[in-house]
Amino acid sequence: MWERASLVLSTPFWEWTALALGLIVGSFANVCIHRLPRRESLGMPPSRCPHCQTRIRPWDNVPVLSYVLLRGRCRACRAPISARYPMVEAANGAAYFALAVLMGPYVRTFVLMAFVTALLVLTLIDLEHQILPNVITIPGIAVGIGASLLPGSPIGVVESLASAAGGFLVFAAFGEGWKRLRGEEAMGMGDWKMAAMLGAFLGWRKLLLTVFLGSLLGSIVGLLLIAFWAGSGRTKIPFGTFLGLGAIAAVFVGDFLIAWYGGFFVA
Repeated sequence: MWERASLVLSTPFWEWTALALGLIVGSFANVCIHRLPRRESLGMPPSRCPHCQTRIRPWDNVPVLSYVLLRGRCRACRAPISARYPMVEAANGAAYFALAVLMGPYVRTFVLMAFVTALLVLTLIDLEHQILPNVITIPGIAVGIGASLLPGSPIGVVESLASAAGGFLVFAAFGEGWKRLRGEEAMGMGDWKMAAMLGAFLGWRKLLLTVFLGSLLGSIVGLLLIAFWAGSGRTKIPFGTFLGLGAIAAVFVGDFLIAWYGGFFVA
């Protein structure tokens, strides 16, 4: 069955189809980023200008292109449109194109495409609101474990389950330990669930790599805030944002980095 699905997906325009799909899904990701933290429906009402509430027509909602043609402003009220919208669409499209080139026309490729989009949404929601919605992380755990059953999966279902449980428990233990020791919250339950989702999709090796990359990036940003923007050692850093960026890096270059690091231990 999976071989037939791959044959159906194998077309001369596979990569460009993936790019177009990524741009369209990126537009939906923008809806999720805006509405999920506000607990709004993703389907209703249709997309509207946040300034004048005018409904956005389909021809003004073409990913990236409409933003360029409208010069970054609402057609009705001429209020500026955030550059985040085309940037998310372009980033998601580029990610889908890269996955299509690197992995080929397989069902698992689509699973990783959805995973990257979920990471992009979580990264930006946590950056702006410091929350990681359960509606993404909890189903994501189940999807990640299910994806381990697909042919060609680099991790088996046992590793997926163990990595999800391990990620959750380690993050929970650290969060609770820090709270009892210092009397303040280091990471919330959203981070625990996100760690479980990452473990389910990536396995324990790439989960460790993700945590390392996320911690490294978070530390660099924290030091820059202290040095240049009057931050302090108590400045809150949205760790889910850096976990998401680390996980995206692990999807694309994780195997290379793990092999490179492992080379230091080969006699």
